[in-house]
Parts: sequence; C-alpha cells; structure tokens
Amino acid sequence: MDPSSDRAVRAGTSPADRAAVRLRQDQVRVDAARRVLPEGGRAGLDRLADLAARLMGTAGSQVSLLVDHQLVAAGTGVAEVGSIGPLEESLCTVTAALPAGESLVVPDARNDPRVQDLPPVRAGAVGSYLGTALTDGQGQSVGALCVFDPEPRPWARSEIDTLQQLAGSVMTELELSALLRRYEDDRVRFELATEAGGVGTWDWDQKTGELTWDEQLIAMFGYEPDGFGRTIDAFDARLHPDDRPWVNEALQQALDTGGGYDATYRVVWPSGETRWIHARGRCVLDTAGRTTRILGTAYDVTGEREAATLVTRVLEAMPAGFYSLDRDWRFTYVNAVAERLLQSSRDELLGRELWEAFPDAMNSVFEESYREAVRTGEPVSFDAYYPAPLDGWYELRAWPTPDGLSVYFLEVTERRSVQDQAERSARRLALLAGVSADLAGALDTRTATAHLPQLVVPALADFCIVTVVDADGRPGDVGCWHADEEMRPVLERYMHLRMDAMPPDSPAAIALRTGEAIRRNGREVSSLLPPGEARDLAVQLAPREAIVLPMRGRNRTLGLLTVYYAEGTPAREEDLSTAQDVAERVGLALDNARLYGAQQQLAEGLQRSLLTEPPEPDHAEIAVRYLPAAEAARVGGDWYDAFMQPGGTTMLVIGDVVGHDTEAAAAMGQLRGLLRGIATYSDAGPVEVLRGLDTSMTTLQMSTLATAAIARFEQTPDEFARGLTRMRWANAGHLPPLVINPDGSVAELAEWNGDLLLGVDSDVRRRESVVTLDRGATVLLYTDGLVERRDSDLDEGIFRLREALIELAGLPLEELLDELLERLVHGRPDDDVALVAVRLHPQDRPRPPEAGPNRVPSTVPPERIPGA
Repeated sequence: MDPSSDRAVRAGTSPADRAAVRLRQDQVRVDAARRVLPEGGRAGLDRLADLAARLMGTAGSQVSLLVDHQLVAAGTGVAEVGSIGPLEESLCTVTAALPAGESLVVPDARNDPRVQDLPPVRAGAVGSYLGTALTDGQGQSVGALCVFDPEPRPWARSEIDTLQQLAGSVMTELELSALLRRYEDDRVRFELATEAGGVGTWDWDQKTGELTWDEQLIAMFGYEPDGFGRTIDAFDARLHPDDRPWVNEALQQALDTGGGYDATYRVVWPSGETRWIHARGRCVLDTAGRTTRILGTAYDVTGEREAATLVTRVLEAMPAGFYSLDRDWRFTYVNAVAERLLQSSRDELLGRELWEAFPDAMNSVFEESYREAVRTGEPVSFDAYYPAPLDGWYELRAWPTPDGLSVYFLEVTERRSVQDQAERSARRLALLAGVSADLAGALDTRTATAHLPQLVVPALADFCIVTVVDADGRPGDVGCWHADEEMRPVLERYMHLRMDAMPPDSPAAIALRTGEAIRRNGREVSSLLPPGEARDLAVQLAPREAIVLPMRGRNRTLGLLTVYYAEGTPAREEDLSTAQDVAERVGLALDNARLYGAQQQLAEGLQRSLLTEPPEPDHAEIAVRYLPAAEAARVGGDWYDAFMQPGGTTMLVIGDVVGHDTEAAAAMGQLRGLLRGIATYSDAGPVEVLRGLDTSMTTLQMSTLATAAIARFEQTPDEFARGLTRMRWANAGHLPPLVINPDGSVAELAEWNGDLLLGVDSDVRRRESVVTLDRGATVLLYTDGLVERRDSDLDEGIFRLREALIELAGLPLEELLDELLERLVHGRPDDDVALVAVRLHPQDRPRPPEAGPNRVPSTVPPERIPGA
C-alpha cells in the first residue's frame, strides 16, 4: 500500500497524525525546513543539544528538522543522529504544530493522551518530555528542540524558558549554516560566469560622442546586436530612473577631473527585468590635459547583489548578534541585534577599530580567539564575559573570511547564571556527601572533624576553624584550613593561641553558651582579643567577616564551625545555608559518637563478664574469640563457652540467640548460665545437655529462640595409648564444626543437617554423633557471622572458610584464629562472630610452649582427666 495513502487513512486518529498532515500540507513551511537541512559538520548543533541535556539534567536531547519526514540533526540519548523517521511517530511533530511561542510540556508521557501511543513512549525511551519549536525569521516552524527522560518528572517554568532560549541559539546555528552554503554557492557561480567571459568593455569618444560596446555589454543591457544606438542616450535609456542622475553625475565628474569612474547601477530591460551592473573606467587625456575619451569595463553583478541583499535580510532577521571586521579589525557590518547587545549604534561602530570601541577585549579570550581564527583559518567557538558597561556573558562563534572576520554571538548571561547555580548546587551536594562519608567511615569522629576545614575551604569560605567540646565541657580547636597556602601557618598558630586569649564575650563563647549562630565583622573579632600574639595574628589574617556556627547535638552544643571571608569575597546565603547544614551534621555525628562510646563501654563490660577464659586441660589447647558487629553496640546474642565436667571431660559450646540487640545479649547470658549449670551438675553428654536446656527454657517460660552446638572430648586408656580422642557432639540448628586433621586436610562434620532450634519444642527427639580424632587435630566451632556476607550466600562463605583453614592449618592456634578474622571479615564483621577452637596436641611428648600453662578446676580430680 502507498505510504501516503496510509497516512491519509490514519489522518486524524491521533494528535501526531493530525499535526503531521498540517505540517506536510504547508509547502512554504516544508521549503523553509528543507532550506536549513544541515550538510557536513554538526558540531555546533551537537554542542547545543548536549548543553540542553546538561542544563535540564535529562538523559537525552534532540534537534529534529521536519520536512515530509523527521531528520534527527543532533542529540544525545536514544535516536541516532542523521536518522530519518515518519512524522506520525515523533513527539517533535506535535511540538512543531503548536501555536507560536508555546512549548510541549509532558510530565508523564505514558498517561498523556497527546503522546502516549507514540513509539518512543510505548518503548519506554520517553517517560517525560519538554519540547519547543524551531522558528525561522519568517515565522515558519521548521522543527523542534527537545529534552526527555525515561521516567516521569515535572518541568519548571525556568526550564521551559531556558529551552526556548536555547531553541533560538539552535535556529541561529541552522540559519548561519544555510547562509554560508548559499553564499558559497553564489560566489562559485559568479566566478564561473566571470571566467566564462561575462565581462564587457566600452569606449566613449568625447569628440564624436560615439559610445562603443562589445557584444557582452550589449547583451548585459538587453539590446539586440543591431539595436544599440551607440550613443550616451542609448546608455541612459536602459538606466534605472532612480540611478540615472547620480550615474551621470559620476561620469561628468570623471570627465571634469580626468580621473577614474566606478559605479554600480541598475539597468532595466524591455521585459521589465532589472539587472545590476558594475562599471569602471579611466579617462584618456590630450596634451592639454583635456579628456578625449573614457575607456572601461563592466560586468553583471546581479547574482552577487541579490546574494548580498539576501544575506543582509537574513542577518537582520536572525535572533543573534552579527558583525564583520576587515583585516584591520574595523567594523564593516553590524546587524540590529548586535547594536542592542553591544549598546552602540552601527553609525558609532562602522569604520571603527574593535579594540578602540571595546578596549576590555584586548588581552582577553576575545582577542586570543579572534587572532587564532585569523592565524589558523579555522572557526573558533567560545564563551566569555565582558565587563561593564556590557556586564554580560556571551557565546561567540568567529570564522575567518577573505575580507577579515565574521562573528555571531548571543548573550547567555541568564543561561550562564542557571548553569552556575546548578554547578554550585552540585558542588554543595558533593560537599555534604563528602562530609557524611568522612563521618560515617571514620573510626574516630574527632579525627574526621579535624579534617572538616579542608572540605569547607574554599567551597564555602576563605578559611575555617573547627572547635570541639571535650567530655569535661572544655572547648578546643581541632582543625583549620586556609585557601591561601602562604597563610596556613599563620592560621595554624592563631588556632593554637586564640582559645586561651578569648574573653567571655567573644563570638565563640557566646555561640557555645546560646547555641545560636553569631555573625561579626573581622575588625570586631580582633578588637575583642587582648593585646598580644593572638591579636596580631588575627589582624594579619584580616577577615572581612566571621560567622560562628554551633555544631549541636540532640540537646547540647558539642562544637563550633567558624567560617571566615576575606575582603572582596561575599558571603552568599546559599553557602551559609550549606555551612549550617554541615555544622548540624557534624554536631549529630559527635553526639552519636559520644552516645556510642558510652554504650560501647557498657556493652564491653557486660560482654567481658559473660565470656570467660577457657580451661586448658593437659595437651588440649583451647582458644576463643568474640568480635561484635561493626554497626551495633559491642554486645550481641552470639556466645562461646569451654569448661570441664566433673568426670574430667572437656566440653566446648557455641551458640547464637536470634536477634541483634541487648535483649539478645541478655537472653544469651541466661542460656549460657543454664547450659553451664546443667552440664557441670549432671556430667551429661551433649544431647542430654541440649534436652535439659530446652526443658528448662519451657519451664521458665523463656520465649527465646537459639541455635547451639556442643562437643565433648573423651578418651579411654586404650585410646590414649593409640593417640586418639573421641568427640561426642550434638547440634540444635547450628553450623557443624570443622576439623583440621594432622595432615592439614579439612573435614566438615555434617552427617545430618542438625536438629531443631532451642526454644521451639522441648519434646523433640535429638541426636548425638561421635567422631574419632587423631592427636594433632584441631576442631573449630563458629557462628554464622564468620561466613555470612551481604553479597554472597552461606555456602560460598563456608567454602571460603575451608580454603582459609587449609592455608592456615600450620599456624599456632591463637594466630590461626586472628588470621581467620582478618581474612574473612577484615576485623569489621556485618554480624557478631564467636569462635571456640581446641587443638589436641600429641600426648607422647611435653605440652608445647605455645599452648601455655595448664588451667584445670581444682574440683576435678587429676585421675579423672584423660591422659593425666
């Protein structure tokens, strides 16, 4: 089916279809759009499209030209630059069809009936859209400039205005590119015509009055070869009536003075067509100095004059300023917009040297860029600020020509202000993020606070001092920084002296007492100090203004952030607001650190009281470790235990109460005490101890859930003789022990998946397992904090543990546990970690020195200890 007929059928079915029909039917508009279609480089358009995306903070931008199809002329994001697509499938078609001055504002494309059915929206590439039409000097809508995001978002009035301003810049870029192409085409045509013999000659004899023309000139004036009367009247007959008086006057002046003749005038052919002719002549004099004849040439410059007229019309209609300079840097043309932007009329500028009219352009980026363009023959583009009286930012593009330099420019002060504001906001957010990251990642908040001035300066102030109140309530300066490297030693010395020299009515003292920000001028700050070195240093630092911001915790002031501003540096309110935010964050961080420190001391005391030193029976070396989670107070529900039973056997316990708070720690203390009592009174094996603990929890109505694994080490005289030890163990939902054999291999005791957790059902049947170990073996019991990570599962963690044990098997037991913690959790685990390990040293030799001395309860008779 013919696509045009398909479009005719679909016309009216959607806003985009209707807009496409209107745009195609307007042939004047289509021709206008085709006139500005880009050829070759698109660097200027790409730069403007990229600037639109960055100013709006969007994922994509696009410059679309709309003829009978859409051409993507520039952009970032989804569509490929240079691609062509149907008008009916583009949001830019809807934009271009809007009434003049309106923009297409789409906060939520998926729910906007104007665009929701278009392919870019259905595909998810466009979730929100802002577009404005590209309109040429004759009011024709040739395309659209748009920005878009894949997700919905609101559009502020300032963003709409900024995009409309950028659309003007895009249209200017398109017009200039089209103008340069037309100018170059006309110039080439003119040169070809001249080379083809388009120059005529003439000779006017003053004695006879005969005017002789060659065939070229006769044709230029619209005469037939035999129709020219060979008189000056025949020349006058073809002259345009408006040009006849001054042309005759110029000829007469040449005759009277014997000088040259140069004129460009119009001739009117019998058909009514007007042609432009440029003629030049020279007088021939007799011996008396009288003119006897004038010889000259003439050629048709109609094409050149029409091109110049078109150029002038375009330059005057474009929304950008334009001027041209000759090789001596003198103004040769200034359009109306340039008059307004340069605040000078063309009568004031034409013929005047650029550097004289605008002296601040010398020795600046203006002069540097202009001279570079002339030297290299390549165009240059740049942004620059010109001081008062213009006092504005300008975007300029300059390109060299055979006659000098052409420049077009836009005032972008408002856009620059928006861009600067966005950049300042981004820097402020980055500063706040950096402060938060430093405070969050520092083990010592006081050290991180001392580093704070280097983040604040020079982003928010010229120099800065940070003060922290210690635990006894005494303020002390902990850090400072100055933007001027040479002044840093002066500030450092002043910081060390000022606290002792400050009177009670100083700004810092008042801020500490009241918790309110204090603002003072620099002279007042130095005058409050008594005479001496501190005062001299304050005068040398010479701040224009000082602002003291309290760093407050929940109900007290914990320090001060003092920011200083030098002469000529204004204290912007947005910077002060950011500094206040920094002070508040640091105050809360200091308060949290102190609260955490108090909790840590309490928790560590509780933990030490619960986790006791293990016994050390003969030839059995026991080592324990407990490491709290990095993000919680140093107390939790994980526990270990090691003790001897009345029968002389050694029992190891590892357990984990469900929960990660002080309640879990309290429950852990209760369970640990119950288990110890049951095991040491009953002398029972692991499974009976777990049954007894489960029954006690039910009887005492404890609602706690916990996992635990218990291992008891037993040995008969025969096993002693053969160098063997039995390990009897039971498991209530806990990770099974790992064994390092004497040969360095690692085995996981996982004959079954473990019985039910403690605290669920006291009547559940529990099982017990026995494994025979060679002397020299090491047994490790551990909690899941050693192997669990947020970024991997439990099996991967156990695999890492096994690999580490294989590599570290030969280390002494204490070193082995330290290395495990360092390798697997780097000293800062996500969860509590408890470890208990026993190494069964061979009993046919003395106890090794690294095992330390024996420690056995006095209540256990030596004859009951295996191997004793």
